[in-house]
Amino acid sequence: MDDKSVQLLEFPSIRERLAGLTTFPPGRRLAESIVPWDDPVLVARGLDETDQARSLLEERSTVGIGAAHDIGPSIERAARGGRLDPGQFLEIAETLDAVGRLGTALADERRPLLHELGRELHPLPALRGTLARSFDPVGELLDSASPRLGGLRAAVRVAYDRLRRRLDALVQSETASGALQEPIITLRNGRYVVPVRADARSRVKGIVHDASGSGQTLFVEPLVAVELGNAWREAQAAEREEIERILDELSALVAANAVMLRSSLGALACFDLWAAKARLAAEMDGVRAETADRPEVILLGARHPGLSGRVVPIDIRLGDGYTALVVTGPNTGGKTVTLRTLGLLALMHQAGLHVPAEAGSRLPVFGDVFADIGDEQSVAQSLSTFSGHLRSIIRIVDSAGPGTLVLLDELGAGTDPTEGSALAQALLDHFIRAGALVAATTHYAELKAYAHTTPAARNASVEFDLESLTPTYRLTIGLPGGSQAFAIAERLGLPTAIVDDARSRLTENQRTFEATLASLRAAEDETSDALERARAAEVRALDALRQAQDERRSARRERDEVVSAARAEAERSVADLREEIRSTRRALERETVTAKALDSAIADAEALLVAVPEVVALPVEPLAADVPREWQLGDRARSRSQGWEGRISALERNGKRVTLEAGGLRITVDAADLEPSPGPEPTMPVGETLAAIWPSERSAMRASRRHEPREGSSAESSAGSSPDRGPTAGVAASRTRSVASSLDLRGARVDEALEILGRYLDDASLAGLDRVTVIHGLGTGALRDAVRVGAAANPLVRELRPGERGEGGDGATIVSL
Repeated sequence: MDDKSVQLLEFPSIRERLAGLTTFPPGRRLAESIVPWDDPVLVARGLDETDQARSLLEERSTVGIGAAHDIGPSIERAARGGRLDPGQFLEIAETLDAVGRLGTALADERRPLLHELGRELHPLPALRGTLARSFDPVGELLDSASPRLGGLRAAVRVAYDRLRRRLDALVQSETASGALQEPIITLRNGRYVVPVRADARSRVKGIVHDASGSGQTLFVEPLVAVELGNAWREAQAAEREEIERILDELSALVAANAVMLRSSLGALACFDLWAAKARLAAEMDGVRAETADRPEVILLGARHPGLSGRVVPIDIRLGDGYTALVVTGPNTGGKTVTLRTLGLLALMHQAGLHVPAEAGSRLPVFGDVFADIGDEQSVAQSLSTFSGHLRSIIRIVDSAGPGTLVLLDELGAGTDPTEGSALAQALLDHFIRAGALVAATTHYAELKAYAHTTPAARNASVEFDLESLTPTYRLTIGLPGGSQAFAIAERLGLPTAIVDDARSRLTENQRTFEATLASLRAAEDETSDALERARAAEVRALDALRQAQDERRSARRERDEVVSAARAEAERSVADLREEIRSTRRALERETVTAKALDSAIADAEALLVAVPEVVALPVEPLAADVPREWQLGDRARSRSQGWEGRISALERNGKRVTLEAGGLRITVDAADLEPSPGPEPTMPVGETLAAIWPSERSAMRASRRHEPREGSSAESSAGSSPDRGPTAGVAASRTRSVASSLDLRGARVDEALEILGRYLDDASLAGLDRVTVIHGLGTGALRDAVRVGAAANPLVRELRPGERGEGGDGATIVSL
């Protein structure tokens, strides 16, 4: 990237802001060296880093590098054979702790870049354990650092205690004789001494190590303590030698792990940078701009990162149908800020940073970004404003081409307006032909006309509030802006006569142009207001339709709940009825039922029949066809193209694709292809269905009751006189014809299959079938096993076996009733 343009667009301030969000020096150094890339692969990688770090911190805000230190100098010193001090070892230990914690946090494979970074973190538990045994939390070497250190330190303490006791005894004895200046023991040149008066020197035999400034006091090591002092110093020397040996040994251990320590330090620095990028994105409320595959800029709600307070977002579009944008408007209206925002956000995007804009923004990867912004005049170099601008523009003309972005502030300014505007038009033509995207600001009316008549160029303007004399900073693409010089002069108090005189000096074409521009702006304002009102009405209408949909769905759910409850109650009643019938049949088979008991059973069954609720299918009101329905998991729906009906088991692509499930089978279709389905409803109220079934069962029981031997009559006579025998046989024959000899359960879930199997066996038994075939298929074997276990437990089943060849093999079960 062009370094001068990077400086002009204030990218270094973003880099400094990013560095301030890092937490330790290696991460800060990486942040200070970040640059925009011109390689789409590197740009995508940088944006992915920011995305994944931001996702992690939003999920777990406490993740970080903890108490890690910049241990790079310590690693290099140890690698060169140097000795590290205890403080450096303590920093290495704390850094390894941070490495272990961060490695655990990055183990989640949902974020591949972070997971890959976590593999570069090496906690080195052996080194960390050795350091933990060797140093306490403040960096002091522990006795456990080596087998000898504890014993040597004990010897130092013993030698010291002996020396102190001997000196204490000497001080007490010499004090009485008045030879000591003070009754104390002090240290001189590493030896313990006592302060002896100079005039009593001969009374204390020993070695003089020092004297006071006045010469009145001599610091003497008594001869009786010399050997003890020597023993103490020798013990100290042995301890010091062992400590140095331990530090050398630990330094060598660090050197042996230098490669993995460097890797861990680099990974910590990378995560610190990625986390800083995520924090900067959250701080600016930024988003990841989509990377356009062609030179096209779409910035929605863009905000300059350097502005504070209430920032007015702007929309910038460039490259879709036009490659040049000419921005006009009054001074301080925001023209230059528009250029800076466009350029800086492009650089941030290519540095892998999120940009302060709204979702849907798109930026390409520019090969280079050029900017000529600000005053380039220099007295020292004899450069005027025009010359300074022109020197920069010449440099840009030589380098600009396809895939580059050119930003020019006050193009053609600083010289004769006629020549300056002509030169500006020629430059814009050159950049358009070169294939670059160009945005320029100007006050020249000729450039406004140029942008209006050139197909590859568009006008844009910044708005200005004439009432408050303040800019609104809103950018409008499609209309040129006015300088508003006369209006501003009037509002500031310039005499009206002077302003009118100035207006009269405009040419007729200029006055016509300004009037036309004013009328266009007024029409644009009216159109915008009407559009806003239409959008508001559309939003209200959609809200009302969604509310109606919600109410209909709620009513449908309530209806479904009522139907489900009624169906469940009906099934319970039918189950009770069947059990009553089975119980009565068993009693008949045992010939233990009496007429009274049979009448009671019939009465109970009829009472159950009366209790069965009627289920009435409610009509389904279709939803409005012109409003896309928001489908929910569990909704019943039907595919118009496939004819498939079932429940929604999965939603994909933000609800645009749905998966329907029915009978264990699934199909995925577009949500727009679906229409609501009320689900399978009974074709006849349950009570009527049971009433249609019940008479045959009731007739059979009453016939059995007539067959029962009564007092004073024989079974034969009763059987011979039974008028219901013929109808009962007819009912049984009818049931036999209505129940199939096989049941196909393939595709059903286990719980559904067992429920269907139970009802089927009941019906087959009532129909008088001796043997039936249950088809369940092979599959995983779960359905087969469940069917055979359920059938074996059914009291109506005498025996069962797998199917043989010609009967379906192991994919079917033959059940004898």
